[in-house]
Amino acid sequence: MIDRPKFRRKNRKYDDDMPLAADEVRPVAPLETRSERLARRRAEEEADAQLQTQQEAEAARAAEEAERAAEEEARRAAEEAARKAAEEKARQEREAAAAAEEAAREEREAAAAAERQARADAERRAEAERQAAEKRRAEAQARAEAAARKAEEEAKRRAEAERRAAEKRKAEEAERRKAEEEARRKAEEKARLKAEEEARRKAEEEARRKAEEEARRKAEEEARRKAEEEARRKAEEKARRKAEEEARRKAEEEARRKAEEEARRKAEEEARRKAEEEARRKAEEEARRKAEEEARRKAEEEARRKAEEEARRKAEEEARRKAEEEARRKAEEEERARKKAEAKARAEAEARKREIEKAARKARQEAERLEAEAAKIAAAVAKSDEEAAKRDAEDAARNGTSDAEQAADTTEPQVSAQDAPAEDNKVTPTAKADANKPAQAEASADKPADNRKTGKRARPVPLTLFDPVTEPAPAPLRPAQPAPQPEPATQTKPDPWSDLGEFTVEERHLDYHRIITAARNDPAHTAFDVLRTRLLQALSDNGWRRVAITSPSKDCGKTFTAANLAISLSRQENCRTLLLDCDMRRPSLHRVMGVPAPGAIGDMLRGHVDPREHLLRMGQNSVHAGRNIAFGFNAMIEPYASELLQDPRAVQMLDRIEDMYEPDVMLFDLPPALFYDDVIAFRPQFDGVLLVIGGGLTTEKEVREVERRLGDQTPLLGMVLNKAEGTEHNKYRY
Repeated sequence: MIDRPKFRRKNRKYDDDMPLAADEVRPVAPLETRSERLARRRAEEEADAQLQTQQEAEAARAAEEAERAAEEEARRAAEEAARKAAEEKARQEREAAAAAEEAAREEREAAAAAERQARADAERRAEAERQAAEKRRAEAQARAEAAARKAEEEAKRRAEAERRAAEKRKAEEAERRKAEEEARRKAEEKARLKAEEEARRKAEEEARRKAEEEARRKAEEEARRKAEEEARRKAEEKARRKAEEEARRKAEEEARRKAEEEARRKAEEEARRKAEEEARRKAEEEARRKAEEEARRKAEEEARRKAEEEARRKAEEEARRKAEEEARRKAEEEERARKKAEAKARAEAEARKREIEKAARKARQEAERLEAEAAKIAAAVAKSDEEAAKRDAEDAARNGTSDAEQAADTTEPQVSAQDAPAEDNKVTPTAKADANKPAQAEASADKPADNRKTGKRARPVPLTLFDPVTEPAPAPLRPAQPAPQPEPATQTKPDPWSDLGEFTVEERHLDYHRIITAARNDPAHTAFDVLRTRLLQALSDNGWRRVAITSPSKDCGKTFTAANLAISLSRQENCRTLLLDCDMRRPSLHRVMGVPAPGAIGDMLRGHVDPREHLLRMGQNSVHAGRNIAFGFNAMIEPYASELLQDPRAVQMLDRIEDMYEPDVMLFDLPPALFYDDVIAFRPQFDGVLLVIGGGLTTEKEVREVERRLGDQTPLLGMVLNKAEGTEHNKYRY
């Protein structure tokens, strides 16, 4: 029976190049199983992940190498420039000393002029060196930023290429799955048709040839074959599943091991880099300190030698020219006294003239303001009278014709009587408001006493941006009172804030340095407004002015917090703020605000520079920040910062600034509390402290250590959390 044509076709072994009969169809190749497909996809994904990890590691290594190379280049250039500058400075100092000695032998006045010229040259050279160092630092930073941007762009391009490849693979997979589904459907249809034809032929044969025995035998053979195939399939499936699980477990262990090794390597590199930076910084500070001490010692010795030579020369010449010097001194003193008297008289006349002009200008402004306020109040009173008359007329119209006529008869005299007070109210409301001010002050003064009796704490009066203006109630009908005559304007004291210099600010520069309270585009600026209000309330409750701003360690954002808080305080019209950069270890406030060469705040604290020459006000700007704020910038590193902050001259200078300018709030940007003793040394000079905590940087142990160092007697006004992770900016929007 198996020699029949249909069985020969069924058991035939097909090859690709074997010709087919007319009624034959080549069998379909077996499809890829699901487990094989999943295994293949997992292998592809793992290969892609490994490739991506490799590329990211290579990019990171390249960026780190570029950064290290840039830092090394900048360091070498700085060292070379410092060496050359030191040699040039020494040579010029020797030449200046020789010139000064020669000039001293010729004439005392010429020696003083040469000395001043040498000091000016030294200052210009120091300024040139500082500008060159700033330029080199900016170039190194720009190169590092360019390398970082290049690495980021390369990573983006690789990510885009990988995304496109993934999309292409997905499309090819979808097309392949579609083709497989179509082929499987055709094969099933063809198999079904063949099965139907076979069943029909078998039924016909069984009817002719005792089909019962053949069918039973076939059924038994089919059952046995199916059982064997099922057992074999299950065994293969179980073996394949075990192999896949083992492969997946090994791949996961390998990936985890690689990730742990990579993390450990990065941590070790980061620790090594930080240790190298700290050692380099300490070495640079030690070298700078030694160089400054050596220069100061040489300068003191040179000055002492010059003083001794000058004293000896004066003693030798004194005996010979005593009479001539005495006569000339008397003549010079008389001439100086005469010139000084003339200059003093001229200065007093000019000062009186400026004060008179300023007082007259303020009187005119005050008169114009009073007239404008009176006009507004009169307009409001007239408007309220017209609305009252209109309402009375409407009520009268609703009550009937007879009531309307009666109301009309009574309304006309009232309106005519109200016209006169409306004219008089142009001046009287201001006088009433001025008269009510003492009563309001007495009422506000009585409230704390009542609160003390009841044991409740009085709420401080908050600082407002504008004076409250209330609409006056309609005045009752009464005869017009004569308007009080305005008092003559008194001569006011000149405002020292107007003598301060100004600096300009650029919105782009402030945005670059994250001064978000300037343009107020970032919704997080409201956090600084809340900090400003709470700080003002605390200072008002306790009668304090001076606030220190510090942090446990570096890079926590204390200067960022101080600058944003100061700009927020400047928008309080009735609050004057003074911000001093007392971080003489790493001064940076002038760079944040965009002031190129502000000088040294140490010279002002020692009394060598007048505050009027050092302090700067914010000029007209596009961010609408107030001009009632002054800054004390610093661009010079002070090697003895803590000693200077404890110096009696610095204490006297701060008291003088407070007495002269009368600021409502004085902010001091101080170094980190755990790095130096500046905060402890400056403790007697401030009333409270704001502690800035860096998210992910500051630990609880560091905060407790700062509190222990400050002691229980130092008021901690608050802690500001900066660099917080997981913060949603949308929650600040309203």
